[in-house]
Amino acid sequence: MKFFISTGYYFIIACFLAALTCCDPGSLIKNDDQGKVIVFHAGSLSVPFSEVAEAFEKEHPGIEVLLEGAGSRECARKVTELGRPCDVLASSDYAVIEDILIPGHASWYIGFAGNEMCIAFNERSVFHERIHTDNWYRILISDSVVFGRSDPNLDPCGYRTLQLFQLAGDFYQIRDIAGQLAEKNREMIRPKEVDLLAMLESNTIDYIFVYRSMAEQHGLKYLRLPDEINLGKPEMAGRYATASVQISGNGIGQKIEVKGKPALYAVCLIDHAPHRDAALQFLKFLLSTEKGLAIIKKNGQPVHITLPDKYTGQVPPELIKKIQNE
Repeated sequence: MKFFISTGYYFIIACFLAALTCCDPGSLIKNDDQGKVIVFHAGSLSVPFSEVAEAFEKEHPGIEVLLEGAGSRECARKVTELGRPCDVLASSDYAVIEDILIPGHASWYIGFAGNEMCIAFNERSVFHERIHTDNWYRILISDSVVFGRSDPNLDPCGYRTLQLFQLAGDFYQIRDIAGQLAEKNREMIRPKEVDLLAMLESNTIDYIFVYRSMAEQHGLKYLRLPDEINLGKPEMAGRYATASVQISGNGIGQKIEVKGKPALYAVCLIDHAPHRDAALQFLKFLLSTEKGLAIIKKNGQPVHITLPDKYTGQVPPELIKKIQNE
């Protein structure tokens, strides 16, 4: 089969090639670098980061923020195992960055917010009118009740839930309550905490273990738990460390131990960020007390900047200056 192209088409193609020749390829790459920021983030940051991205784009109209939420460990593995392009990664546990991304994919992190675990429910949840801080574990192990939690291998909220169970057993002096809670309703485990919201809304489950900020953002009823078990108080770090959970490691069949500690969200710049300059602009906005951090705080999380000494030398100077001036 023969194909014929008219002289008009040759003229159009020639003009197109000439235009490319006149352009500066370097400038095209630079514009693309400045035109977007790819952000992988913990599912529990979906609401505040959506607001942060919107506010950032208004201040920087030439930059588009592309958000992708998942369990924090899953976010990290998208970078390390799948090779997905990413500029900024925000985790609900700083240890995810230390354990999975450093070294090789990131060189530092900055802690920026806290949180606490709670039990969320709604007006249709079985026994919701009776649950309180002294009986919640009895209600949840009842055959009449179904509760959900996230996957500890993918999501820090998942392993924090298991740590909470252990801390509760010690706090309430109830033998094997941690084991009973961990084994119940395992079919209701989901990859990340936000996956549980629809199940609660559809009345598939009665209660979910989530962060307090999420419960407030979605207008849910929730039970605040004692500071001794909610993983939200830095001064309780010693008590939290008595809880320990085994989760999947980086290699096939590998297990790692995760000890309980106060919840600290952290953010990092990926070493080979494809849009580094724009990503740094986003990080400066996020870490601003009057901008990004104000949005995080408005959405129910306590904010505080934490910069480990061992990584200070690796943090870009403009971010150090920003933090010091806040």
